[in-house]
Amino acid sequence: MKRKTKIICTLGPATDDPQVLKELMLGGMNTARVNFSHGTYEEHLKRINMVKEMREELGLPIPLLLDTKGPEIRTGCFTEGRVELKKGQNFTLTPKAIEGNAEITQITYPGLAKDVERGTRILIDDGLIEMAVNNISGDDIVCEVLNDGPVSNHKSINVPDVNLTMDYMSQKDIDDIRFGIEQGFDYIAASFVRSAFDVLEIKRVLEQNHGEDIQIIAKIENRQGVDNVDHIIRVCEGIMIARGDMGVEIPFEELPSIQKEIIEKCYRSGRRVITATQMLESMTHNPRPTRAEASDVANAVYDGTSAVMLSGETAVGEYPVRALKSMAQICIKAEEDINYVKRFDERHLDSGMDVTNAISHSACTTAHDLGAAAIITVSKSGFTPRVISGFRPNCPIIAGCMNERVYRQLALSWGVTPIRTEMKKTSDALFEHAVDRALKQTSLIEKGDIVVITGGAPVGVSGTTNILKVQLVGDVLLSGTSASPKSVCGTVCVAKNTAEALKNFDDGDILVIPETSNDIIGILRKASAIITEKPGLSSHAAVVGMTLDIPVICGAAGATEILKNGTVITIDGVRGQVYSGVAKIL
Repeated sequence: MKRKTKIICTLGPATDDPQVLKELMLGGMNTARVNFSHGTYEEHLKRINMVKEMREELGLPIPLLLDTKGPEIRTGCFTEGRVELKKGQNFTLTPKAIEGNAEITQITYPGLAKDVERGTRILIDDGLIEMAVNNISGDDIVCEVLNDGPVSNHKSINVPDVNLTMDYMSQKDIDDIRFGIEQGFDYIAASFVRSAFDVLEIKRVLEQNHGEDIQIIAKIENRQGVDNVDHIIRVCEGIMIARGDMGVEIPFEELPSIQKEIIEKCYRSGRRVITATQMLESMTHNPRPTRAEASDVANAVYDGTSAVMLSGETAVGEYPVRALKSMAQICIKAEEDINYVKRFDERHLDSGMDVTNAISHSACTTAHDLGAAAIITVSKSGFTPRVISGFRPNCPIIAGCMNERVYRQLALSWGVTPIRTEMKKTSDALFEHAVDRALKQTSLIEKGDIVVITGGAPVGVSGTTNILKVQLVGDVLLSGTSASPKSVCGTVCVAKNTAEALKNFDDGDILVIPETSNDIIGILRKASAIITEKPGLSSHAAVVGMTLDIPVICGAAGATEILKNGTVITIDGVRGQVYSGVAKIL
């Protein structure tokens, strides 16, 4: 079973060994994440180039995801590098450029004093130190420390349930995004998104720097993001539930319900949703996940997440490849428990569907009804495969891509296997080409399978998905006129004349002969089907076939030369076609 839920792996020192990166790619990594909160451009560039070289060598569509630092507040540096705070003491936060001590530290956001008030909770180092605002004097914030603990250089500061007015885009983020555009990144994971306007601000930077093809994943990490998630979903290509900072900003007991709610909203709107942070964190140092971690990953899959993410587990962990394989195994097992057809049938449909959504929904319905091996969709922009993915069909989605970036981006979509395809002049030629590529490039379909195909006309124009087609995968050996809608699979007996038929025919064979006569009526009664080169529904073979109620293909030019004795073929009585081997006929 091919895994439908995608896995993002974070790059870092643990993946700098080319062999480790190769094992990750071959082991199921679907997206490579580069965290720009840490490291230099030189370090990032080395890893980026490794991914590009390795994915080309292996022929895998591994997209690059740039995770921005985002708007954050941190402490400055301390004279001794670290101080110990005591419960009940005062500790001052100031924007002044000073070296910190046990009584005061610099903070990176000068406007914090305007956003807080007496009694506001302030957390340092992901909540290890909790303080309450006692007094505000100009830009200085005097706090009471509520618990003992250490604070060292550049630690995070969080202010739960306060809507900070700080600018969303820093110069560093703008520079990082420009760097990402230059290096061909496929996704931006936008940290600490508070509203739809934050996403639009990133889109503006992308457009100004010719990076509008890069897709945005909005990271929901604070109360503002949670409250505004409906609007955020509308303007981005996906959501990441970043539970690390969210767990600092929001009470931990609320996180499970928030996770389920966001996944459900993304599922209903057809957006990708990524569940991230601390999924297999114990595997940073241990070779096996905890039972709680296994349940966490599985429950995200049960909820309907599009992807799950590994952070420190692969970036700095001791067992990066084992962590990936463990996550993949958990995902596959969880998917086996899900009745995707039932979920699809129970899904509420939006009455305002457009043509692409309607065709995509019909493709899923048809695939389920016919037991299709796959849905094959050919898309220029990648929109249709993403829509089909949003419906969560039971069968694989194979996406034919004519654009390299779309080819990589679709690797992050639930259930989608991207393949490279070329432009063709007609939709029929494009569909045949896509089926042929899918047969050669994936192990998802084989000859004899039924596939459902979607595409658009005119060919190559984005947003024109308007065709739904059901096709049998296989080699059409010949075609003619069918005298019966029945279909059959059997062994070929080729006879050039009556004498050969009487000599070589075995009961149950499919008799292939230029024409039939009453001289071989005894054989015809025992044949499973008849193929003749003589045309016409009034021909002897056609009349006999209709009388005996067996499939007959007449007018099959060259049948006695094309078909070979002893080979297995399938007759499609509806279409009047003959396929090589055993094929499933509608």
